[in-house]
Amino acid sequence: MMRIAVIGQSVFGLEVYKELRKEGHTIVGVFTIPDKDGKADPLGVEAEKDGVNVFKFPRWRLKGKGIPEVVQVYKATGAELNVMPFCSQFIPMEVIDHPAHGSIIYHPSLLPRHRGASAINWTLIHGDKKGGFTVFWADDGLDTGPILLQRECDVEPDDTVNTIYKRFLFPEGVKGTVDAVRLIAAGNAPKIIQPEEGATYEGIQKKDNAKIDWNQSAQVLHNWIRGNDKVPGAWAEVDGQKVTFYGSSLLDSGATAIGQPLEIPGASQPGLVSKAGLMLFGNDGKALLVKNLQFEDGKMIAAARYFSSGSCASVELTEEEKAFAEQMRGVWKSILTNVDAIEDSTDFFKSGAASMDVVRLVEEVKLRASGCQLQNEDVYMNTTFQDFIQMCVRKLRGEDDEEELVVDYVEKNINNMTIRMPHQLFVNGEFVDAEGGKTYKTINPTDGTAICDVSLAQSSDVDRAVAAAKEAFEEGEWGKINPRDRGRLLYKLADLMEEHQEELATIESMDSGAVYTLALKTHVGMSIQTFRYFAGWCDKIQGCTIPINQARPNRNLTFTKKEPIGVCAIVIPWNYPLMMLAWKTAACLAAGNTVVLKPAQVTPLTAMKFAELAARAGFPKGVINILPGSGALVGQRLSDHPDVRKLGFTGSTEIGKHIMKSCAVSNVKKVSLELGGKSPLIIFSDCDMDKAVRMGLSAVFFNKGENCIAAGRLFVEENIHDQYVKRVVEEVKKMKIGDPLDRSTDHGPQNHKAHLDKLVEYCQTGVREGATLVCGGKQVSRPGFFFEPTIFTDVQDHMFIAIEESFGPVMILSKFKSGDVDEVLRRANATEYGLASGVFTRDISKALYVSEKLNAGTVFVNTYNKTDVAAPFGGFKQSGFGKDLALGSV
Repeated sequence: MMRIAVIGQSVFGLEVYKELRKEGHTIVGVFTIPDKDGKADPLGVEAEKDGVNVFKFPRWRLKGKGIPEVVQVYKATGAELNVMPFCSQFIPMEVIDHPAHGSIIYHPSLLPRHRGASAINWTLIHGDKKGGFTVFWADDGLDTGPILLQRECDVEPDDTVNTIYKRFLFPEGVKGTVDAVRLIAAGNAPKIIQPEEGATYEGIQKKDNAKIDWNQSAQVLHNWIRGNDKVPGAWAEVDGQKVTFYGSSLLDSGATAIGQPLEIPGASQPGLVSKAGLMLFGNDGKALLVKNLQFEDGKMIAAARYFSSGSCASVELTEEEKAFAEQMRGVWKSILTNVDAIEDSTDFFKSGAASMDVVRLVEEVKLRASGCQLQNEDVYMNTTFQDFIQMCVRKLRGEDDEEELVVDYVEKNINNMTIRMPHQLFVNGEFVDAEGGKTYKTINPTDGTAICDVSLAQSSDVDRAVAAAKEAFEEGEWGKINPRDRGRLLYKLADLMEEHQEELATIESMDSGAVYTLALKTHVGMSIQTFRYFAGWCDKIQGCTIPINQARPNRNLTFTKKEPIGVCAIVIPWNYPLMMLAWKTAACLAAGNTVVLKPAQVTPLTAMKFAELAARAGFPKGVINILPGSGALVGQRLSDHPDVRKLGFTGSTEIGKHIMKSCAVSNVKKVSLELGGKSPLIIFSDCDMDKAVRMGLSAVFFNKGENCIAAGRLFVEENIHDQYVKRVVEEVKKMKIGDPLDRSTDHGPQNHKAHLDKLVEYCQTGVREGATLVCGGKQVSRPGFFFEPTIFTDVQDHMFIAIEESFGPVMILSKFKSGDVDEVLRRANATEYGLASGVFTRDISKALYVSEKLNAGTVFVNTYNKTDVAAPFGGFKQSGFGKDLALGSV
C-alpha cells in the first residue's frame, strides 16, 4: 500500500479517492480547488468528512514557477505517488517529480490523439469510431507523458459528451485509474512513450467557437452538434436570436420530411418542425433531427414545440401541491443564495445556477416527491420558478405532455419511499383488467400478508396480447423502425429503470423476499446492464456472404440475412423476477421481435412496473405485453398458440418437457429452455480454504438458495472435509435472518409458502435416509416464510437429497477419497442435470482437467455465481438448451 496525494476535483476525483481508500492506500492529502460561491468541491467535502487533510490553493505557480509556500505544504505530506484524476490547475514540475513513484493523470482520449482540455468534444466532432481514456505519467508537456494504461470503447452513432462520459469514460475511467495505481504498487506499471504519428491537439471548445457552419454534410453537422452537447453547446442564429441545439441524431436517407418550415440563415434549406423534433439538412441533402433547443435567456424547449412554446395552459394547484411548491421555493432559495426572494418569474440560470445545481435540484425533488422523476433536461426546459412548479405538478399528476399512459396504481409507503405499482394486465400499450375482472392476491413472503390484487389473465387475454404483438410486428411502427432507433429505445428504457432502481428493488424485495441490497445490485442492477448490453447489439446483427461453386456463369452471389422471427412468448420463474425478464426480453427486442411475457404468478409486480417504464420509454403499442396468471392456463395457451413463433422458458425440467411437446405439436415453434440443476462443486485439499469457504457459502445460500446455478452438492476431499464443515457451520450461524428491507439482513424469507413446505419435506427426507443434519432443516418460528440455512453431511450418492434439487438454502456435503480425481468426476457427472459446476484448487492443471470433464454449461474455477451479460448462459442434458445473454442469444 502507498501514501498517495490526490490532486484534482469533481465527482470523478471523488470516486477515484473513495476507491483508493477502499484499496487500503493512505491518502496523505487532497489538493482541490477553492470554494466557489460558498460551495465546496465534492472531492474536498468527502475528504474532510474522512478526516483527510484538504488543501484549497487558488494557484500552485506564479510566473511559471512553483509558489514556495504551496510546494512546501505539499512536500510535507510525504506522498509516494500523485494521482491526478481530474485537475484543472497547473501543477509545477517540482511537485510532479517529487514522489518516489511520480505522478499519473487521467485523460479522456486515446492519446496521442486529442490532447488538450476538450478531448471528449473533439472525439465526437471528428466522428471517431473508437473513444476511450488514457492514464499517463505526467511530464512537462501538454498530455505528452508516457502511457501507463489505455482502455477503449465504441463510440455510438448518437453519443454526446454526456452519454459517452456517463456510459464509459466516468465509470471505467475510475476503475482504470485505480487499476493503474495497482500496477504501480505491484511494480508492473509500464511507461510507453507516446508516438508522434497520429498526435493531435485541439483547442478548448468555448461558446464563441461553437457556431454551426451549415455548409457541410449532415454527418458533419451531426458530429458538430453532438460534440458540443451539452457543453459548450452548438448554436446558430434563428429568428434573430442565438439558439443552441441539443439531442442530435442522424436520419435515414429515406426519412419523410413533413412539418412546419423554419428558416435558418446559411442552411441549404429550411428546417422542419415536426412532432419528432426539428429536422435539419446538410448540403448533401441528408437530414438530422434535433430534440431540444435553448434560447439566449436560458430557456430550453422541446424542438417540436418551437412554434407553440408559450401555449401551455397553467394548472391550478391543490393545497398539497401548494405546500410542495413552497418547499421547492425554499430549495431554490438555498441554491440561489444571492437572490433576496424567489418570485414566480425568478429564472434559475439567470440567477446564477450552474450544472451541478441542476443535479442538486433534481435530487431535492426526488426527496420531497418520489413520484416526480425529473431529468436534468426538465430543469433546462423550465427555467422560471413558475414553469418549474407547473412541470413538477403535471408529472405528479401523471399529466406530463409526453405521457398519455393511464395507470391504476397501488401505492405503499415502505422502505422510506412511496412505491407505485401497476397491477393490471399490460396489453397493446394499455393497462387493462383481465376478462371478467378476475384477480388474485400476491403475497408478501416476509409476513404472509397480501400486497395487492393482481389481474389474472385468461385464455382470451392471451389471444388479445398475441394479436397485438403480431400486429405490432407485421403492420406497426416496430416492424419498420431501424435498428439504431431500436437501440435508442432500449437505452432509454435502461435509463428509466436506473432512475427507478430503488423503487424496483423495493418491489422485488417485497414481492419475492430478496434481500434489498441484493435486489438493488443483482436483481435490478444486472437487469439494467442487460438492456444496455443488448441495446448496443441492435445495429450489429449481421449476416454473411458465402462463395458458391457455380462455374457458368460465375456471377452468382449468396448471402445470409438475420431476421426477427415475430411474436416471442416468454415464461419466467419466481426466483429472479426482473432479471429473468431482462435476460430474455432484451435479446428478443434487440433482434426486432415482439414479446408476450408471463411472469411467475407469485411474483408479478416488477414485471408490471417494467411494463409502465417500457411505455414511458416510448415503445410502440403491442411490442411488449405482460400477462400475470397461472402457468396451466396462460403458459399453456402461449405454448399452443399458432401465432407465437418462439417460446423461451425458465423453470422446472418437468414443465419444460411439457412445453417442448406443446410447442412441437402446435406449430413447431422454436424453443429455448433453462431448466433444473444439481450443480456439483468440487473442493480439493489444495484449495485456498478461506476462499472455498466464502464462495462455497455463496454458491449455496446466495439469494436464499433460490438460484438455478446454486451448488446443489459439494464434494470435499476427505482430508479437509471436517475442517471445511466446521468452518461453514461457524459462518452459517452468523447469518442474520430477517426482514429483507433491513440493510443488515443476510437471509430473507423463501419466496412462497408452497416452496417453504417443500423445503421442510426435503430436509425430513434427508434425515429419514440417514444423512446427518448438522444445522437448520426447519422453518423459523416467526411470521412469514423463513427457513433456516441448512447443512447436511454424510450424504450418500443414492439418497434423494443427493439427486434432487432443493432450490433452497440447503448445503449437501459429501466426502471423496484424497487424490481420486476421476472418481469424484464420475460422481459429480452422475446426474441428469448440467447447468453449472465448480472447482476449487490451486493446481491449474487439475482445474483445467476437471473443467473439461465436468458436464455443465458453466464451470466456475475458484469462484462461483459470477455471471455477466457478455457471457453465454445455459445448460446440458435435462438442464435445457439454448443460451441466454451474450451475442448468441440475439
